[in-house]
Amino acid sequence: MKKIGFLSFGHWTPSPQSGTQSASDALLQSIDLAVAAEELGADGAYFRVHHYARQLASPFPLLAAVGARTSRIEIGTAVIDMRYENPFYMIEDAGSADLIAGGRLQLGISRGSPEQVIDGWRHFGFRPHEGQDDADMARHHAEVFLNLLNGEGFAQPHPRPMFPNPPGLLRLEPHSQGLRERIWWGSATNATAQWTAKHGMNLQSSTLKFDETGKPFHIQQAEQIRAYRSAWKEAGHEREPRVSVSRSIFALVSDMDRAYFGQSRNEEDQIGMIDANTRAIFGRSYAAEPDALVKQLAEDEAIAEADTLLLTVPNQLGVAYNAHVIGAILEHVAPELGWR
Repeated sequence: MKKIGFLSFGHWTPSPQSGTQSASDALLQSIDLAVAAEELGADGAYFRVHHYARQLASPFPLLAAVGARTSRIEIGTAVIDMRYENPFYMIEDAGSADLIAGGRLQLGISRGSPEQVIDGWRHFGFRPHEGQDDADMARHHAEVFLNLLNGEGFAQPHPRPMFPNPPGLLRLEPHSQGLRERIWWGSATNATAQWTAKHGMNLQSSTLKFDETGKPFHIQQAEQIRAYRSAWKEAGHEREPRVSVSRSIFALVSDMDRAYFGQSRNEEDQIGMIDANTRAIFGRSYAAEPDALVKQLAEDEAIAEADTLLLTVPNQLGVAYNAHVIGAILEHVAPELGWR
């Protein structure tokens, strides 16, 4: 069995060709797609977070709304950029959203991706400590957040509080028991995957990874997952970790599928520079008739290593079509691969 969910970037653009022409469209359709995915039997509704862009940005109102409209499906992020987050305020938002969802939140956090603006986190009031960079700052914010999730009191109560306090030091409220074990870190390297394991977080690995060996993307990603699992075992954590990978996968079962994706040109890995010094490898897309798709996916080593697969969806094509994309994978592909 493998958990299968979708991952939406929530793109919107004021264009007649777009099914999401406003931020309102993107948000409301994200909720509707999560409801539809749950009805189809999918396991997860995940959302990407990008600041300063015509995409989804503030995750917790959306997560809470999805939680209120659904009852079973996991609700997550992939990922929240921790350079922008106040860990203390984030604790309250995350706890509230998780309680509304009945403990179904799966929060993916990370250092984030290349940005729309220069040092955008500075406008949010953050800057790295002396001798550190923005990646160090993101990891520091994450470590504070993880410690707060343990729910231990740390704040000295006021001697004359407005409302009666429980005894001892106070923690942030609301506290959601168990959320600490449902935190994921989005990793692009083997080293950060091992750091993730050390800190007891689940692993998210996307369609991009730093090119560390020159091998095909799925092999590098599988090696990253194995390095993570080894580090997890070495750290001595008691529970079993979870690992997700993201893929663009389209089963061509209709004329519309063939029109949109039948001439896909992304059937090979791509190499690119995500900044002046970082060479990255981007994983291929999959688009084929179900029988061919099953054979192609069976050879993807990283998918085989992961327990969770997130299908990146073209959200601007609308809720109905994206529900069709998810449903086609669940019906025509997943059973043949033993995922269902």
